[in-house]
Amino acid sequence: MDIPRKPTPKRRAPLFAAAAGVLAIALVTLGLGRLRAAAPEVERSGLWIATVQRGQMVRQVKGPGSLVPEEVRWITAETAGRVERIHVKPGATVAKDTLILELTNPDVVLEELASERDVASAQLELFQAKSRLETQALAERATVADLASQLADVQRRAEAYRAGAGEVYSALDARQLADREADLAARLELAKRRVAVVDGSKRDEIGAQQTQITKRRDIAAFRKRQVDAMRVRAGGDGLLQDLPLELGQWVVPGTVLARVIRPEKLKAVLRIPELQAKDLQIGQAATIDTHNGLAKGRVARIAPAAYQGTVTVEVTIEGDLPQGSRPDLSVEGTIEIERLSDVLSVERPAGAQPEGAVSLFKLIDGGELALRERVELGRASVGTIEVRGGLRQGDRVILSDMSRWDGIDRIKLR
Repeated sequence: MDIPRKPTPKRRAPLFAAAAGVLAIALVTLGLGRLRAAAPEVERSGLWIATVQRGQMVRQVKGPGSLVPEEVRWITAETAGRVERIHVKPGATVAKDTLILELTNPDVVLEELASERDVASAQLELFQAKSRLETQALAERATVADLASQLADVQRRAEAYRAGAGEVYSALDARQLADREADLAARLELAKRRVAVVDGSKRDEIGAQQTQITKRRDIAAFRKRQVDAMRVRAGGDGLLQDLPLELGQWVVPGTVLARVIRPEKLKAVLRIPELQAKDLQIGQAATIDTHNGLAKGRVARIAPAAYQGTVTVEVTIEGDLPQGSRPDLSVEGTIEIERLSDVLSVERPAGAQPEGAVSLFKLIDGGELALRERVELGRASVGTIEVRGGLRQGDRVILSDMSRWDGIDRIKLR
């Protein structure tokens, strides 16, 4: 007979153990995930660390430039010609009458001779016109005198007849005398008018001839100046800076022959980045660094438009320039925009822009750690920038480029 057997209980302990293990791993993972990642370490010696300060902040802009003469005289060709001789080389000191070079052009010389011939011809024509008109005037005056004499004779005869000399003159003679007198009077009046016309014509013709002579003399003087201008002179005291010509070179009117400057009167021409030039004003103080010393100056002119990303600014020099200063010398200029009182400021971080914001690491725990902070910025200068929020006086911040630590909010300094 079969004996019923009791069912054997299943072994569940291993299953519970496995579940417990999985749960433990999950809890550990969650706990580790909640732990803060260890802060990376950064070498302190390679960092640029600055302290936030409160006080006066001087806003400045800076730009490169060069020294330029205040007085420049460009000497240009007044006529075409070939360079025949060069008497002075660049760098020489010149005076007003210093002969720099000579040009030659036979055509210009011939034109001068032709203009002188025209003047002589016009003078001869004037002389001939005067002689002709004077002769004509004399002839007319002689006619007037003759007619006046005849009229006077007739008038005497008529007076004698009226005085009772009828036995000498008949009535017919008296009538003829009266007619003769009237005719001579009319002819005399016409002759006088001709004299007046001749005199007026003489004045007009001689005046026209004299005007023609004046014009021809002006032309001759112009031609002479052209010939004289081929002997090129400095035109003023100074230094011959440039003479871009060679012997035998042909030049046309308007060609630059030379440049004369006054080397003792120099100004600085600076190129200020256009983004920094918005607050520039005439009269602002400037400092010019010639790399051999400093010179003080004032902003004298600001270009009305930007060119290739910069604004040209001219600075007049106050006082003497450092020794060795000369035209075209490269310089660095710093212009003072304004002075701000009682503001928070810090040295300008890499990439910081005015009126913007930047993320900086602020040192804590005695400088052992640094936490990332968002800093609001204000007005900027060449090397400093205003702090409007995020930092306090005395805070120490890292100004170096920390872009490699983007995404990290805390670093440890060693």
